[in-house]
Amino acid sequence: MSGLALTLVLCAAALHALWNAIIKAADDRALTLAAISVTNVLAGAALIALFPAPAAESWPYIAASTLIHYGYYVFLFLAYRLGDFSQVYPISRGLAPVLVALGAQAFAGETLPLLAWLGLLSVSCGIIVLSLPSLGSTPNPLAVAAAAGTGLFIASYTVVDGIGVRLADSPFGYIGWLFFLEFPVVIVVALQQRGKPPAMRWPAIRLGLLGGAFAALAYGMVIYVKVFAPLGAVSAVRESSVIFAAIIGAVWFGERPWRRRVFAAAIVASGVAALGFYA
Repeated sequence: MSGLALTLVLCAAALHALWNAIIKAADDRALTLAAISVTNVLAGAALIALFPAPAAESWPYIAASTLIHYGYYVFLFLAYRLGDFSQVYPISRGLAPVLVALGAQAFAGETLPLLAWLGLLSVSCGIIVLSLPSLGSTPNPLAVAAAAGTGLFIASYTVVDGIGVRLADSPFGYIGWLFFLEFPVVIVVALQQRGKPPAMRWPAIRLGLLGGAFAALAYGMVIYVKVFAPLGAVSAVRESSVIFAAIIGAVWFGERPWRRRVFAAAIVASGVAALGFYA
């Protein structure tokens, strides 16, 4: 990966951990998630207005990614309702890199060298280690299942978008339509919120708009990098977000133990370094 690609994906990783933490911290997660989608829709409309439409060949991938994202939001919502942030986030993110690399090899013809595979496996192992404290206590089987399902959706849309954006001839046009087509999420949640007083809604909406800005910027950068960087490597480096999530979990949510988190973060960092420097 080039220095530019590595920098963009690491920035996206930090932003991704932040918007997931915002959902976990929200009192009304459904409304916060809807506000995040509103931000994505507005960002998508702006990109559609500013950039050319994606090529016809990429539209099936836009449709598939949109549907996959709907499933991702459902499972993400369930996972954070049922489990701890330090449990759900590592499981869902840890499954994705290997699945993405296998999917990219099968569907995009990408073959990673041995060093990259070792780095990728190091990232996944470090992420799984992060989840062990929660799993070692009293795990909620439904939370683990929801987190695993979230990881499968992450891997699916990563591969689909990686192929689709390369066919689009307009990366920002592709991103714009992908964001804009999140509007059904907003409609569904809005219909469920009709009975709540406005005073109860605004804190969650404000929090969601902030999270939405982080989410749109994070995924926009990742999709752009997929134009010129290997999908498996992008996915694995992106999962360095668990390092930021570990810090957020310890500082914001008071989650422990910190020693295991530092050890796991070092494993992830070594994998990211391997992926960043292979040619």
